[in-house]
Amino acid sequence: MLDLMPSLGSWRPAVSGQRCAVATIVAAGGSVPRPLGTSMLVSEHGDVLGSLSGGCVEGAVVEAALEAMRDGGSRLESFGYSAEDAFAVGLTCGGELEVHIEPTSATGLDLAVLRAATGGELSSMALIRRLDAGGGAMVVPDPASFSAEGSRELSALLGGDPDVIRAAAVQLDPLLRGGRAGLVRLAPADGCGGATQTEPVALFVESRLPAPRMLIFGANDFGAALLPAGKLLGYDVTLCDARPAFSSQGRFLAADRLATEWPHRYLAGEAAAGRIDSRAVACVMTHDPKFDIPLLETALGLGLAYVGAMGSRRSHRQRVDALLACGTPVEALERLHSPIGLDLGAVTPAEVAVSITAEILASRAPRPANGRTPLPATGWGSLKDGIGPIHHTPDPAHAKELPWT
Repeated sequence: MLDLMPSLGSWRPAVSGQRCAVATIVAAGGSVPRPLGTSMLVSEHGDVLGSLSGGCVEGAVVEAALEAMRDGGSRLESFGYSAEDAFAVGLTCGGELEVHIEPTSATGLDLAVLRAATGGELSSMALIRRLDAGGGAMVVPDPASFSAEGSRELSALLGGDPDVIRAAAVQLDPLLRGGRAGLVRLAPADGCGGATQTEPVALFVESRLPAPRMLIFGANDFGAALLPAGKLLGYDVTLCDARPAFSSQGRFLAADRLATEWPHRYLAGEAAAGRIDSRAVACVMTHDPKFDIPLLETALGLGLAYVGAMGSRRSHRQRVDALLACGTPVEALERLHSPIGLDLGAVTPAEVAVSITAEILASRAPRPANGRTPLPATGWGSLKDGIGPIHHTPDPAHAKELPWT
């Protein structure tokens, strides 16, 4: 639902107060085109805002939404691929979707209130909807600081039972503070949604936080190439360099923030001010020990999502020795991506930017049992896990010209 809220102010059915139903992807498996939380609004006249699958199931969902508005009830529709029935409604990509459909009046959602809450912008907000018979919904203006156990509104939504609230908090808080969507199921307690309720309590959570930060340290060709790549991935990008003659160059003006300060001091200051969270990534492109060592020592102590540093394997060994001498724990060094990037054979700044952003994306994927980043199908893995020169070239003479070999 959050994906639609910025458009509510210009969607005529919402502005005119028409009855609407909301359809939301609440579970998915296999190859599916849209993530959990993706929603579509259908008005009483059949107007549609949003899309769930790019066309595969929309027609069936519209019919189910119109039916929900006629009878006032909610429903859960499942869509998958059927090889036996060529005319069945489903996903040709082979995935499976569960779509929850109900009138907005049944959820307690007031589209006018949601329009006012976003003000046309959606940087930080969460929506908690109760999908079981208990019904109801609540808006969380600041999910990063929300405490489920301390919320009177959530207590009212769940019927006030302390055990249910505590159980909800265990699952809700990580979703809200991580900016993620998910379905939370809880065993009903006495008085939770009515004395006769036996079905599990089902809460669907959608959380949106401000854009995560990418901090690029080093005003050089590689930092300049990484800057637009980070913005393309949705990061709030900072470029930091201690040297004014470098950081003031026009090619870095596209950064969301520019800082001319010693890198480790800047990072420590941002963290102390609460402007760094666990989704942030730090890319150290300075390739200069006097900047790199104190910066990496600081970054590895902050629990960031990704910390990478440019350099050769020889530079990396020297860097590790220096960090160990500073007291950096071995387990922290295991989180350091150095040499930075996936082993794609990247040489130019633009190619290196692709290598780095690919590794950042891979680092966000679920980990296998051994805890290492899964290798892509091509067999190319992280440079940090490889051996030998990081630049592959058939010409040894050319290899000597590359400073990070």
